[in-house]
Amino acid sequence: MEKLNLKIVILTVSDRASKKTYEDLSGPTARESLEKIFAHDSVIFELKIVPDELNMIKESLTDYVERKFDFVFTTGGTGIGPRDVTPEATRKVIDKEIDGISEAMRSYSLQITKNAMLSCATAGISKDTLIINLPGSPKAVHEIIDYLGNTLKHAYYMMCGMDVH
Repeated sequence: MEKLNLKIVILTVSDRASKKTYEDLSGPTARESLEKIFAHDSVIFELKIVPDELNMIKESLTDYVERKFDFVFTTGGTGIGPRDVTPEATRKVIDKEIDGISEAMRSYSLQITKNAMLSCATAGISKDTLIINLPGSPKAVHEIIDYLGNTLKHAYYMMCGMDVH
């Protein structure tokens, strides 16, 4: 396959990290994991932190879609806590939900921890941007991105209408 030119954003959703009372470890972990998957491609990365505020998350997602980012990975806010609203914000932005990605992430994570059944994470496409909700734990972020692996490239080709079979 040809070398891809991609724009990827990692949006960390965390009240504490946005106030700088807690260092964001998940965003940099996601970037490191994605750099391995896309090692042979040209990738522009952007990292951003927002609080657990539905409208701020939604506005950020919409901005990245309008700026034609290929992938948006969110970290955090995917649980059942009262401030966990990342999936709800994502659903307000996506045009087409990809249940298979969120189901696969939960299925894989359940092999590691039963707490994965409390995940509300989703994934979907908005225009030409694939948005995937990841958990907030750096360990889980690494494990899930590693698990998704080359499926991310295949998803990109499919979104672009490129036949890779």
